[in-house]
Amino acid sequence: MNEQGVMGLQDYRMLNVVSGRRRIMLAVSAVLYVCMVGRHAEIHTSDGRVYATRSSMQALEEALGDGFVRVERGCIVSARAIHEVTDHICLVNGETIDYPLRHRSEMRDRVQSARRSIVEDFAQKTTPMSHEDYHRHYQSFDSLPCAFCDIEMVFNEQQRAVDWIFRYGNEPLARLEKLPLERLIGSSFSSLFANMDHKWLRLYERATLYGETLEAADYSPEIDTWLKVTCFPTFPGHCACLLFNLDQVRFVYGDTSDEGITRFLSQRR
Repeated sequence: MNEQGVMGLQDYRMLNVVSGRRRIMLAVSAVLYVCMVGRHAEIHTSDGRVYATRSSMQALEEALGDGFVRVERGCIVSARAIHEVTDHICLVNGETIDYPLRHRSEMRDRVQSARRSIVEDFAQKTTPMSHEDYHRHYQSFDSLPCAFCDIEMVFNEQQRAVDWIFRYGNEPLARLEKLPLERLIGSSFSSLFANMDHKWLRLYERATLYGETLEAADYSPEIDTWLKVTCFPTFPGHCACLLFNLDQVRFVYGDTSDEGITRFLSQRR
């Protein structure tokens, strides 16, 4: 055990810390970033919680491993949680973290290197090798009454998600996207829709890289439809999506008036 009650990472990638006089086991995959505040290290997790511990930054950095990037002396950030580096470190959950701008080029190189390792690791995992393999895996979803798909994220040289490829889809997906499955499966989204709205990329990137289950309701200009989308991680580098046309969803409780539904959508953005 390291100093102040920090246990090194086990094979199951858990972090053992003492916070509020309680010993807590945190999944490393749930840690967004860690910052020093006075004598305490504050561990921020993907569910919005913050755990204060007397552990040193060095001990935490060693325990968390190579998937974290030091952005300044008192702050380390999960490479998976970083969406891009601009004048700030922009996280997949919408938060931003300051860093010394004079180190921008170096910071981008660090993040790119760490994310490259993550993306390269995806290729070493076992995933279906063909359309037939994906279909066998998801064949029970063929009869699902709502649209469902499995998508593989496409990353550029900077290891940022820039597109996705449909690897499996059911017939309700084809009806929703207004394209036959033969065109959807194996095609990238941007090759099918020139007016690709990049807001979905951050959602799917976050689910893929950070292992979160996320939900959003918003307008899709590509198919001129208001959608509710629930996405969650599947194979390494992939996520699955359940998609609902909100015009076809009947609200059975709460305020179901036009004003109520509009308010619901505005709150979900």
